[in-house]
Amino acid sequence: MKVIPRDQHCISRKNISDGALKVMSRLRSQGHQAYLVGGAVRDLLLGGHPKDFDIATDATPEEVHGLFRNSRIIGRRFRIVHVRFGREVIEVTTFRGHHESGDEASPATGGNHSRQSDKGLLLRDNVYGTLEEDAVRRDLTVNALYYDAGKFEVFDHVHGLDDLQNRQVCVIGEPEVRYREDPVRMLRAVRFAAKLDFDIEAQTAAAIPKCAHLLREIPPARLFDEFLKLFLSGYGAATLEQLLEHDLLQYLFDETSHLVHEDPESLALIRAAMTNTDQRIAEEKPVTPAFILAALLWPVASRTASELESRGDSPMVAIHSAAQQTIAEASTQLSIPRRFSQPMREIWEFQLRLQRRQGKKAAELVEHRRFRAAYDFLLLREQAGEETADLGAWWTEFQTLNMDQRMDQAGSAPGSTSGRRRRPRRRRNPKQA
Repeated sequence: MKVIPRDQHCISRKNISDGALKVMSRLRSQGHQAYLVGGAVRDLLLGGHPKDFDIATDATPEEVHGLFRNSRIIGRRFRIVHVRFGREVIEVTTFRGHHESGDEASPATGGNHSRQSDKGLLLRDNVYGTLEEDAVRRDLTVNALYYDAGKFEVFDHVHGLDDLQNRQVCVIGEPEVRYREDPVRMLRAVRFAAKLDFDIEAQTAAAIPKCAHLLREIPPARLFDEFLKLFLSGYGAATLEQLLEHDLLQYLFDETSHLVHEDPESLALIRAAMTNTDQRIAEEKPVTPAFILAALLWPVASRTASELESRGDSPMVAIHSAAQQTIAEASTQLSIPRRFSQPMREIWEFQLRLQRRQGKKAAELVEHRRFRAAYDFLLLREQAGEETADLGAWWTEFQTLNMDQRMDQAGSAPGSTSGRRRRPRRRRNPKQA
């Protein structure tokens, strides 16, 4: 173990939330160990300002819960405690031990046990241990650094500081073994490589193609949670490139993965959507998974709709049927909630409605709640090289003319000031969907 004293690192308590400091202080006052751990320590050492703070302790979940009335125990695979301070949630985990030593659940063990599948997949991991054991049980070396807010020291058991300096993501332990325990670790490796702009260490990367197929055993609901972390953390464009490089996109979106290798326009559309979403997140504008999902699955839905049209279906019937089929098939890999699948379908079907530019229909479409998302999606399609007969330019000009006309009408209305236009009502930032 390497101990880095206060004068040899850049972490300052002023950059740590008061809630996290209070939790660690109370745990220490009751005779427990308590350390800031994970991404917060990593980001502080990189000079960043973390938003989330996790704490590791030798206290059991029940002991932590007993110390904080503003807390609750959550989780089954591994139980943790959430301590709430207003909107801030401090996540407190008990030191994990080696799962091989975990007994089956019984009143004697108090739930301190683990269970694995025949293939090595961890099904339950409630085994408590020491600080040293906890460090080697974590996923990545750069996320296994501990900060003692009482002594102002950083503890490194797994060469995490070296990997930070070398700007590389490295799995702790034997990569193949760790991936078999939890295949999602492969997605975490590429996600953090994208987020930190780090390389993936050679052995960590070499084991991915050998174990990638294990991701098919992960429940669709858990993969959807990982999808949100991959693409809605502000680094979606870089994450996409990592997934493509390591051929992991197929385990999230199988049909899309095949199409992006065959069709440059499909890949260009998805890249444009990721860049657009990253920019919105950087500007603190609202984003929705529905828009990203619509882009990722549009190549599949569009191809299916074309096939149905060639068999005689009308365009609207074809896109409606294609949307249902595409979402149903995608949901076998990712459990997509209806609150996202329905807006996706509407964005796709709206692409046909945008072709209607006559009479009052155009003005009515602009007022539709899904117009803005569909219009933005149309522009992405054009940016990717799809042929739309300049629909995007037409709708852009129409919105400008429509706004000017409204201003003129407002200026000539009874009670208005002659010769002056009324200031248009300020609109909120439009949502993607």
